[in-house]
Amino acid sequence: MGKGATAKCPTRRLKMAMTKYQLQITSCKFWFRGLLLLFVLAGNSFAQTKLETFAEIFKRGKTEQKREALFQIRNLKSAEASRIAIPALQDADEIIRATAAFSVIFLPSDEALQVLLPLLSDKKELVRRETAYALGKVRNPNSVNPLIQILQKDKILEVRNAAIVALGQIGEVSTVAELVKLLQKKPNDKEEFLRRSAARSIGQIAQIIQTDKVKVITPEDFLPEKYQIIEKPKYANLSETFPTFRTANDVLIQTLQNPKETDDVKREAAFALGEIGDVSAIPILQANLNAKDYYLAEISQEALNKIQKKF
Repeated sequence: MGKGATAKCPTRRLKMAMTKYQLQITSCKFWFRGLLLLFVLAGNSFAQTKLETFAEIFKRGKTEQKREALFQIRNLKSAEASRIAIPALQDADEIIRATAAFSVIFLPSDEALQVLLPLLSDKKELVRRETAYALGKVRNPNSVNPLIQILQKDKILEVRNAAIVALGQIGEVSTVAELVKLLQKKPNDKEEFLRRSAARSIGQIAQIIQTDKVKVITPEDFLPEKYQIIEKPKYANLSETFPTFRTANDVLIQTLQNPKETDDVKREAAFALGEIGDVSAIPILQANLNAKDYYLAEISQEALNKIQKKF
């Protein structure tokens, strides 16, 4: 063998070794992809089997089995799982019907509305109440009128309160006038929590319109002002764009001024004034910065921050 051939042999052997190594890597890649696909298919098969099991439980299971299945369906947060829970809305047991209301909220909005609306007429108050709350989570504007009917006509305060909360979460400006009516009544112990929820919902509707978000915590975790995140509002003057908020603003100011109003209602009124953001609320909010109720003072400060940041 010549000198040149001898020199080339190591290179050839190296190339052959590298080719063999690349083939092994390629083989491993295909093996790994196949294994991954197998796991995915197995997972899908397991999930499907699980849903089929839930469906069978709703046909023949006991109350506790059905409730557990509904809780698991809710945790899956998928339309496919929610669809399995639809038959439970017609269960003979009111507890199952009420639990099922929250297990179908991950259906497409119109489909969820279609299956939930009949339960607003259920004979059991527990079912009507949970259905109203569920409709608030679905946030379909077409549920507004049925919820207002519940607010106006249902004899059970807890059910009416659920409707108020739901209207706030849906965020339609057309409901503000109806909520304001509750605050225009004289305060009384019996309807105190309805008034509190009405003030809160007015604020949430303003918040949704201004930021397209629904936030639950008020004030902002009682953080120092420099750490508070205040969203820039969409409208510089909400009351001018939506006149119904002008009336709401005036009524909320009166609510905050009323010595007969409870602290809980005043807190939510201060929150709502901050979300509406009208400068006419500044004096009453400033007056509450030294309120005996620490929470009211903090919420008033945050409301002022929101209003003053606009200017």
